[in-house]
Amino acid sequence: MRAPAKELFRDAAFPASDSSLFSSFSTPLAQFREEITWRRPQEICATPRLFAGSPQEGQVKQGLLGDCWFLCACATLQKSRHLLDQVFPPGQPSWLDQTYRGSFTCRVWQFGRWVEVTVDDRLPCLAGRLCFSRCQREDVFWLPLLEKVYAKVHGSYEQLWAGQVADALVDLTGGLAERWNLKDVAGSSGQQDRPHGVEHKTCRQLLSLKDRCLLSCSVLGPRTGTRELGEFHAFIVSDLRELQDRAGQSILLLRIQNPWGRRCWQGPWRDGGEGWSRVEPAAQVELLSQLQDGEFWVEEDEFLREFDEVTIGFPSTEAGHLQSLHSGKVLCHTQELPGAWVKGQSAGGCRNNSGFPSNPKFWLRVFEPSEVYVGVLQRPRVRAAGHPGRDYQAVGLHLWKVEKRRVNLPRALSAPPVAGTACHAYDREVHLRCELGPGFYLAVPSTFLKDVPGQFLLRVFSTGRVALSAVPPAAPSPAPREVPPAGEWETVRLRGSWRVGRTAGGSRNFASYSSNPRFPLSVPVGAGPRCVRISLRQHCRDRQCLPIGFHVFQVPADGGGQDAPSLLLQEPLLSCVPHSYAQEVSRLCHLPAGAYHIVPSTYLPDTEGAFTVTVETRIDRAQGLWRRADRPGAHCPPRTTPQCAGRPKMRGLEHTAPHAPVCREA
Repeated sequence: MRAPAKELFRDAAFPASDSSLFSSFSTPLAQFREEITWRRPQEICATPRLFAGSPQEGQVKQGLLGDCWFLCACATLQKSRHLLDQVFPPGQPSWLDQTYRGSFTCRVWQFGRWVEVTVDDRLPCLAGRLCFSRCQREDVFWLPLLEKVYAKVHGSYEQLWAGQVADALVDLTGGLAERWNLKDVAGSSGQQDRPHGVEHKTCRQLLSLKDRCLLSCSVLGPRTGTRELGEFHAFIVSDLRELQDRAGQSILLLRIQNPWGRRCWQGPWRDGGEGWSRVEPAAQVELLSQLQDGEFWVEEDEFLREFDEVTIGFPSTEAGHLQSLHSGKVLCHTQELPGAWVKGQSAGGCRNNSGFPSNPKFWLRVFEPSEVYVGVLQRPRVRAAGHPGRDYQAVGLHLWKVEKRRVNLPRALSAPPVAGTACHAYDREVHLRCELGPGFYLAVPSTFLKDVPGQFLLRVFSTGRVALSAVPPAAPSPAPREVPPAGEWETVRLRGSWRVGRTAGGSRNFASYSSNPRFPLSVPVGAGPRCVRISLRQHCRDRQCLPIGFHVFQVPADGGGQDAPSLLLQEPLLSCVPHSYAQEVSRLCHLPAGAYHIVPSTYLPDTEGAFTVTVETRIDRAQGLWRRADRPGAHCPPRTTPQCAGRPKMRGLEHTAPHAPVCREA
């Protein structure tokens, strides 16, 4: 029997307490607050193991948490060993090993990169059993551990109440996912000009994809006679089978898995239903014997009638490349770039607005005929207290073919695009599929409303070689420089840089802001406030400027917390914002005696660049020159506090848009 060599790991960043369970106590989960306890797997069963011996044993089952959308996405890991290894790095400890210390590490894809997240293995329980997700065999723990990792990424378990299967699929694969509206298909059955067999083609596409990627279906509203399915609930399409009936006609059956873990279908293909009379008894025995807890069979027509949409994750190769859902071709070339809609600068709104040309623009160069997917993934904002989940803007994407890079942008954008989203959607990611010939294309992501700020990642997946670059914004007219008072000035110049993963913290909208460079400034006691001009100049090539700005924070008189990131959480004494695409920005101000921090930043985090901060201080001859010790000092890299991966702390942004349907518990 193994005895632990030391105390088991306890995750202080995601403790076994209410703060990890709840964000607002606004969901039905709150009624169990006093009853939930935390236990490690060896306290739940005698011989815990991480993975199951068969897919059936590892089948996902939903508990008290309304995260069916996430659990459906988790099922995709059982279809691909390389995806499972990507999320669960090999070498995880076993509860019987000497290496076991009570911690597990998973990877989650967040806004363009894989983030490692470590948690302890204390899991929420009711009456000694797991109260949230679990596997078919309750001694298998990969699913509840991954659910805890995902809850930590989002801040709490309650934040997982309601969401989109497509979002979770992207977070677990780093790929793409599509949602097909089945009512657009089934609703067209009465149209005279409907292409023959459109419904049949839709399900035949699913039949060809069933072994390569995850298929999920959702009910977004109540159904007469099938209320037991629940509304806003997601299911897994676990199999499709094509049979011949007794008359030789084709029948397509879909096996549906309900994460609730109970059979809830009363259609003609239930156990003992009349549908089975149409096929040979051997086929009936075979298909019914395959059903696990929570699974049932439906016929193609029933499926299109009773379910509202299908979500499909793009399949991927062993090398990690996506495959097209439509052609099966390998999308072996990828590019991505971050961008932002900045209020008053690059948040131009949709094509209905005259400001549309000011939106961020990107050059997409296609070197050979290619199938291309272009997506806009927006960075979400956590909703206000009382509303678990995440907020998204209505976003769209348009693509123009241009003859050359030196193009008249207003004229080009007034022409019809070669491709565009049908509408602006309240989805985390929207994407286009295009067959593009060689040449230059202009990609313009936009929000529906003008002056709505936000951040996004533009992603391109292509069968052929492509190149992606940002179109430099038009150089703004230089702002008139404030004329300083006459007199003698002392000038100090300090060099610095923003580096990815270290000092490129971005603006105050992001939790990483405190990692930006900080320059101490000391103003000595004098006859009154001292006249100071602070300038930030970035070292960039012409028309390749980053949006830059700075804030000045006053250090408390007692010096307490001077070097702590918490200092930067307070309101700055003065600011040079909004962040401007200019080579230099400056502020002329009057500062009373005291200690300060100057914090230069770019608008987006993880944006690299070099800069110089210049501090010009008017000399007060009555008080004498500054002593050297009073001058601004060299930059000391700040210490950063641990942060919850993928959870930006947004400040000062407004959002009043309605939301698209999401899958949750009824």
